[in-house]
Amino acid sequence: MQKRFTRMFLRNNRLIAYVIATALLIAAMLLGISIGTVSVPVLTILQLIGAEVLHLPGMGTIDSMYTTIVMDIRLPRVILAGLVGASLAIAGAAFQGLLRNPLADPYVLGVSSGASVGAVLVLFFNLSLPFIGIFTLPIMSIAASILTIFLVLFFARQIERSMRVETIILTGIVFSSFLGSLLSLMIALTGEELRQIIGWLLGSVSMRGWEYIAIIIPFFIIGTAILLFSSKELNAMSFGEERAQHIGVNVARRKLWILIGGSILTGAAVAVSGTIGFVGLVIPHLTRLLWGPDHRHLLPLSILLGAAFLIVADLISRTIISPTELPIGVITSLIGAPVFAIILIRRRKERRG
Repeated sequence: MQKRFTRMFLRNNRLIAYVIATALLIAAMLLGISIGTVSVPVLTILQLIGAEVLHLPGMGTIDSMYTTIVMDIRLPRVILAGLVGASLAIAGAAFQGLLRNPLADPYVLGVSSGASVGAVLVLFFNLSLPFIGIFTLPIMSIAASILTIFLVLFFARQIERSMRVETIILTGIVFSSFLGSLLSLMIALTGEELRQIIGWLLGSVSMRGWEYIAIIIPFFIIGTAILLFSSKELNAMSFGEERAQHIGVNVARRKLWILIGGSILTGAAVAVSGTIGFVGLVIPHLTRLLWGPDHRHLLPLSILLGAAFLIVADLISRTIISPTELPIGVITSLIGAPVFAIILIRRRKERRG
């Protein structure tokens, strides 16, 4: 009887978590679309989505100005911010679960910096691969991010055969610094593209239409599917790789797939929005604190909350000193850096205790 009650309580608690996360995402989207230089009433937004997206009849007459603002400017911006936030959050949750450390995320491990180098090379040399076209940027970014994470693991193994988590994270920070210097070098050598590259590196989803959503969507689906299908194995590996092997998990293969999935998501996000730090660190950590470490729920909840978080961060970036717009990466760093410090201090205290 007690076991049944406990299961019902946990099931209801998880249902509440999904309801809250979904409500936060919907509220963030409506606020992101509504607030701006020209305010759009929420009812008008719902009418527009019903008429233009869902093609529902009887939505009434809507001002063409509102149609242009919502459908051509704000809705694609909000959706893109949501996809980028969701990608970085689930990748961070997967990396943290794989390395069994809440300090791990694509930014700290150097994956974001690697993806940035791949993307800046495309912008710097104006590359366009045959038969790929607009997908040159995300593919180069993803390839660079995958290469970076494997180089980090390779050098961490050379430093310490046991590959402790701390060694991997420190190696990632070193690689991130090195790749940052490469980016600085390319900026120093850049001429007319300087403004474009610097603006891109600071992170932004402004002035990006439906084309950028089309670029990230296939990689978001592939990367998310890989990580969601790995949720049970992540739960097993959170108790240690040896124990996971004892219960039948092919640790080496699954670790490879998780790294590839996280790198795909990070590379695609960086390709369309630039470097946006700390989303993959803050959101999974807060989600874990609120609703537990079970990756079967941690990963999808991180998607919802990561999307909501970056939509709100983007809203703050374009309204806090309006009409001037701040890079979204500045807002996430201002929020994420103190959280990173708090996590680090708490871990030190736990070890001493």
